[in-house]
Amino acid sequence: MRRTAGPAGESGRGWRRPGAALTAVALAGVLALSGCAKDARGGGGAVEGQPCRTEQAPAVTGPATTSKRADAPAPDASRLRVGLAFDIGGRGDASFNDATVAGLERAKSEMGLAETKELDAAAGEPEDAKQTRLRQLAREGFNPVIAVGYAYADSVKVVAPEFPGTKFALIDEEIDGIPNVTSLVFAEEQGSFLVGVIAAHKSRTCSIGFVGGVETPLIQKFQAGFEQGAKAAAPDVRIQTDYLTPAGDFSGFQDPNKGSEVTRGQLDAGADVVYHAAGASGKGVFAAAAGADAMAIGVDSDQYVQPNVAQYKDVIITSMLKRIDLAVFDYLAAVARGDLSAVPPKFDLSMDAVTYSTSGGKVDDLTQVADAYKAAISRGDIQVSPTP
Repeated sequence: MRRTAGPAGESGRGWRRPGAALTAVALAGVLALSGCAKDARGGGGAVEGQPCRTEQAPAVTGPATTSKRADAPAPDASRLRVGLAFDIGGRGDASFNDATVAGLERAKSEMGLAETKELDAAAGEPEDAKQTRLRQLAREGFNPVIAVGYAYADSVKVVAPEFPGTKFALIDEEIDGIPNVTSLVFAEEQGSFLVGVIAAHKSRTCSIGFVGGVETPLIQKFQAGFEQGAKAAAPDVRIQTDYLTPAGDFSGFQDPNKGSEVTRGQLDAGADVVYHAAGASGKGVFAAAAGADAMAIGVDSDQYVQPNVAQYKDVIITSMLKRIDLAVFDYLAAVARGDLSAVPPKFDLSMDAVTYSTSGGKVDDLTQVADAYKAAISRGDIQVSPTP
């Protein structure tokens, strides 16, 4: 499940999906949109074992974001009883699920939310286990019920019509045509573009890597943005891509040992900055980076400050922040107000719902560069494709 792309998109070792590499046309489009110019040191290809020759960042002509969020006073949510159906990994995964928890905790603090119930998922569980979990929460009177992750999509389609008086939210998958379901989806490719820029600038070898948990269209959005950002910043950068498991096998989100093994393979092949979108398996990515004097990029939450991966914080240079906490909070506020029309169709960079973290000060030297790309994406000058 490996793809390795060099300056001209040439293949490296291992099995590759057809069409996975960025085409020269797509790359040219990204560079043209970014308005990049050749590096002042002159052009030419990367020199193996040396930093990338980077392009100039887009000119800054406005703010990095033009927020579309209405910061109205927080409503009273004390009467809500919120049910939360976790994805595998649950509370404490230092990633996707914990970002959801952060939104719930903020609602408790700022809106008076009092009663919540959390139910865990198990790796390899059958589909009807998800349906049972959702039904349990609805039958016990929890309303709304939040399903954490696209793995719940089929179950929500079955269960939500059975409880028309219960509001359901589904994170990471769009469902249309069911009136009591609200989809909370993100432009992951936009935030991943920014950390791709950072990775290309930070690499000492002009070789970086991406580790995905499960090879699905959702996780490919992270890969696609990362590759486009890295190539926009440094066209000659070499990118290795691996997925821990194929679509349908969700164990890739909860296998730190495999995450570590795959990352070591990328590091052995020359990468020195690795970005993961692998849930709890990301702990293994961090461990491998820590053992090889390499750098890592986290995902979803600001993983530099997550207690569960604190032992690896020295190698975490940034994280792609996917503000699930913001989406959950905004959704609960909309439910409390009785106006779900306030929930945006997509949480994107323009509202700071996807961005990058600066904790630890490891990318302070690149904030102007990253923010220039951020502003260009927000303005629409750069269009980031959600597919590799």
